[in-house]
Amino acid sequence: MDLWVPSSVDLTRPSVARMYDYFLGGSHNFAVDREAAKAVEKIYPGMAGAARANRNFLRRAVRYLSDQGVDQFLDLGSGIPTVGNVHEIAQQTNPGARVVYVDVEPVAVAHSIAMLAEEQHAVAVRADLRDPDEVLATPEVREVLDLDRPLAVLLSAVLHFVPDGDHPHAAVARYRDAVCSGSYVAISHGSLDGVTQDGVTSGERVQAVYQRSDARLVLRSAADIACFFDGLDLVDPGVVLLPEWRSDSDDAYISAYVGVGRKP
Repeated sequence: MDLWVPSSVDLTRPSVARMYDYFLGGSHNFAVDREAAKAVEKIYPGMAGAARANRNFLRRAVRYLSDQGVDQFLDLGSGIPTVGNVHEIAQQTNPGARVVYVDVEPVAVAHSIAMLAEEQHAVAVRADLRDPDEVLATPEVREVLDLDRPLAVLLSAVLHFVPDGDHPHAAVARYRDAVCSGSYVAISHGSLDGVTQDGVTSGERVQAVYQRSDARLVLRSAADIACFFDGLDLVDPGVVLLPEWRSDSDDAYISAYVGVGRKP
């Protein structure tokens, strides 16, 4: 694992990207990440299943978008690529599909760059999704994606790590405005809406664990999550609980809302 560690990485602080890798069964994480992830699992034993369910939503969304003819994807907060990543899924439909992975976590980006070294149509870049102008101006985005053609902006399980003070709704609106008509935005986002009081208490305890990591966990309401799709035409079935979006698997219940919107 040390091969993938830039000198700037703080190995005393958990990373949400590396914790997610652990939940998915990956190997690109450190002891500090595993300790924090196991603390989450003690509070919410279904966390690994929730991570897999979210990955299944991403797979379904990318396949749906590919079926609509979309062959360009901007994956924001992409984390550490694992089996079944975006370019693999999209290229099953169109071998020429292009993907730019964007993350701010240096280990995730370092591994992505190495993994994609032989990949002709997919690249990774280190940038902060909270700064859309920076992301859209990177050479990788400008060279790989054509913003004058429809593309899909993917924000899978990442916006709940962007606090309100960083204006996540405005950032999503900026990406929406930057892409052309016929483009899509796909989002999955954690929430405590509709859970029992025990669930709320567990959620608050999980948030406390993430406060020790490199990003706070912000669990928004379904109404707040729906606002990310302002200015877009929602694809059926709209903004729904994650297992209810065009499900083709037996994912367990997960308190997260998801949706896909098309720019008119």
